[in-house]
Amino acid sequence: MTELPSLAEVMRDHKVSRGVALRAFGVLRQDGLAEPAPGERWRVVRSGARVERRPLDERIADIITTEGLKVGEAFPSASALADRFGVSRPTVTKALDKLEAAGVLAGGRQGKVRTVRAVPAREGRS
Repeated sequence: MTELPSLAEVMRDHKVSRGVALRAFGVLRQDGLAEPAPGERWRVVRSGARVERRPLDERIADIITTEGLKVGEAFPSASALADRFGVSRPTVTKALDKLEAAGVLAGGRQGKVRTVRAVPAREGRS
């Protein structure tokens, strides 16, 4: 997907206020033409393209079930997940921290490999 200019670039290039630039992005979103990408800039949505709208931590948790990981098995690294989902490592780290807090993953600090602590229930996922 093509990234749009940053909010600051729109404000500078078109000599508009922050409010006007935000409203412009809002109109693009409302019309289904663009969307904010977590940890990235806004991007153009291609017509007919399926866009995953669930939070990153839910999509990462799905790896456990889709790849058949068992409790105690190693989980992919933050770098591998960042590449896989096309987001920054800090964004992935925040999602992994949520999964650790929820008791789904364990470890992952100071060179330790994260492991699966529990298989997440698929109920309540849309």
